[in-house]
Amino acid sequence: MLKKYLNFKRPLTELIGKTLIGVVQTKTTLILMFSIFSLTNCVETFDIPPEVDETVLSATLIIEATITNELKRQKILLSRPSNFDVVNDLDSIYDPRFPEIPKEPNFNYEENAQVSVVDNRGNEYEFVETSPGTYLSNDNFAAEKDVPYTLNVLTDKGTSYVSSAESFSSVGQIEELYAERDFNVDGEEGVFIYLDGGSTNTSDKYYRYTYEESYKIIAPEWSEEDFVLTNYDPCALPTVTYDLEIVKRENEEGKVCYKTDYSNTILQNSTVGLQENRAVGFPVRFLNRNNYIISHRYSILVKQYLQSVDAYNYYRTLESFGSSENIFSTVQPGLLIGNIKSENEGNAQVVGYFEVASVTEKRVYFNYEDLFPEEVLPAYAVNCFPFSPPLEHPSYCYTGEINWPCPISILEGVNVNLFAYYGENTEGIGACPGPYLVTFRACSDCTVLGDSAIPDFWED
Repeated sequence: MLKKYLNFKRPLTELIGKTLIGVVQTKTTLILMFSIFSLTNCVETFDIPPEVDETVLSATLIIEATITNELKRQKILLSRPSNFDVVNDLDSIYDPRFPEIPKEPNFNYEENAQVSVVDNRGNEYEFVETSPGTYLSNDNFAAEKDVPYTLNVLTDKGTSYVSSAESFSSVGQIEELYAERDFNVDGEEGVFIYLDGGSTNTSDKYYRYTYEESYKIIAPEWSEEDFVLTNYDPCALPTVTYDLEIVKRENEEGKVCYKTDYSNTILQNSTVGLQENRAVGFPVRFLNRNNYIISHRYSILVKQYLQSVDAYNYYRTLESFGSSENIFSTVQPGLLIGNIKSENEGNAQVVGYFEVASVTEKRVYFNYEDLFPEEVLPAYAVNCFPFSPPLEHPSYCYTGEINWPCPISILEGVNVNLFAYYGENTEGIGACPGPYLVTFRACSDCTVLGDSAIPDFWED
């Protein structure tokens, strides 16, 4: 359960949610302008009054929609804001204390919608909901050059949305993708991922980048033995009952794992004012030398999207919302321009941009020792040290007075998959020492943080 939440893939939804949440929290009048980039340049506006409640913004439909020239099942994401409390980033690291408690997203999935994309030649590509709020095209298809496409969304409550017709006219290229050891502007040493690339078309001046980074994880305290807990009754009286065995693992699963994370920021570049429509040494990613994900082998796949000026401005404005401490700052990023509107409900609020873009990609690998030879590896994601809590604990159902000064027991930790076997406690370690030394599960089993299956693309 934990891994799917750590691999969160809706950064734009989260960023849009923060924008709208900021509006509610300030309780200040704001005019959001939604523009359809057409020949008429029609602009729709709606006011959010000072007395607005959360239900106003929770009705706003958020649409993430980019189709590309890649032959694949294209994806559309639909959601609505839900959590108007302080927003925490969904990108998290493993918390060994609570391995089964993921952070919940700050949005509701928009389910049971009818989604389709049509082109100007009468072709219609229907989408099916494969998971809550995620819609994939029924068939693989690739957007074609100079062919206009339009997005249509019909919610289960009957509200219809349509985008302006969008297209792309050329395909760029990534010439080189490379890693270099360097210092960032804050004086931190690490690894920069640089990109050289762009387009030979003189009209292409706007670019957006995303990446998928994959890395090898090696459990530092993997052991051939582990606990197996059965017949555990924490409420048994007068004392808890259980069977706890130390057994040999059948294989080496959990010793070496792999994890893929996805970029969660908006990264754009413009070549306006440059002699060539290409970037040289554009920094896509910086990794601090102490980041554990580069401890062994690391790979990054970078995608470059050619954008229209309208799409570029939309994402730039969206980024300013997310980066501003107060959306009513001096710059006031209060103008969010999109190309989607409601057809049958004029006051239906929607945030999003339907983008049709060409995309190119390139992947690079490196090992830590390639850039930091003979240097100490970064610390693991979890502080791995052996410790010894008590084996048992008082019955949960005991009704008398209990004076129990000891920490969580081995039984409790093993039961929630928090503790793993480390060894015998022969030296009486711990304030309430038990018979065994334990460590956090993530230290002994890397599947807590990743997956033991080697990715299809992986190269050692």
